[in-house]
Amino acid sequence: MAYSELWFVLVGVLFVGFFFLEGFDFGVGMATKFLARTDTERRILINSIGPFWDANEVWLLTAGGAMFAAFPHWYATMFSGFYIPFVFLLLALIGRGVAFEFRGKGDTERWKKNWDIVIFLGSSLPPFLFGVVFASFLQGLPIDQHMEMNATIFQVVNVYTVLGGIVVTMLCYVHGLMFTTLRTVGSLQERARAMGKMLLLPLAALLVVFGIMTYTMTTAFESRAVVMAVLAVLGVVAYILAGYFMSKKRDGWAFGMTGAIIALAVSSVFVSMFPNVLISSIDSAYNMSVYAAASGDYSLRIMTIVAATLLPFILAYQAWSYFVFHKRVTEKEHLEY
Repeated sequence: MAYSELWFVLVGVLFVGFFFLEGFDFGVGMATKFLARTDTERRILINSIGPFWDANEVWLLTAGGAMFAAFPHWYATMFSGFYIPFVFLLLALIGRGVAFEFRGKGDTERWKKNWDIVIFLGSSLPPFLFGVVFASFLQGLPIDQHMEMNATIFQVVNVYTVLGGIVVTMLCYVHGLMFTTLRTVGSLQERARAMGKMLLLPLAALLVVFGIMTYTMTTAFESRAVVMAVLAVLGVVAYILAGYFMSKKRDGWAFGMTGAIIALAVSSVFVSMFPNVLISSIDSAYNMSVYAAASGDYSLRIMTIVAATLLPFILAYQAWSYFVFHKRVTEKEHLEY
């Protein structure tokens, strides 16, 4: 395997890790609006992700850094072409982090409600924008022979990409509800499980419609038809198992299955694009390949050595943090947010 191919896989793995971990953070943030009924329940939900959300966002930073170092042409074209969506994404993530810290610094109801709005927007807008961007990858973008993208608003925001954004947002919300069942007790836990089961049917309908549109409107299934079919079958199996485990109150397994659905969905985007990192809607000759977008072999080799050295320590630290803070959050515990 060439270094460029290896780093394409690593970037994909980093995005899978980000959506699996930060996905439940986003879902819990949305649950503060739709699931929580009292201020205490909102504080419990926020505290359930308190030890994890900032470390989970590091996966996104690492993925962006890996793209910048390993695929500078991909990074430059994507970040310049999606400048406005990424600015809103960054502002949403900043506001969300500030809201987590500032919500408990005031005693008035208005103060808390204002920060609750920021938490909701900061939790729902990023997965929606990511869904729009990833759907745009599948649909193809107006990239010319100079690796420049000049897309109009309707080439990025249309029925297909908006549906992709809604699907990703819904997936994160259900994933967050399953995480809530692992971290809470009593009525809040039961309502999270019930809401997760209730959303399975509409989410399935959205996934089916999006899958049909992807098959008919994009080239995602042309060169990787067999692999994409396998991923789709695995996704269906994971979806059915998620519903089964929810009904049996096997919350850990249900959480694993919703995470598997997200991981398979993100993986399918990268599988369908390979050997390209960006697909041109102007001419397939302008597709940006993994090899054309990559840095030199020497740079990639040094990056591989550094990553292989540091990654085990980073993974061990994050696993340890999840183990330390694995206990459920209850009303009797100190709630600082």
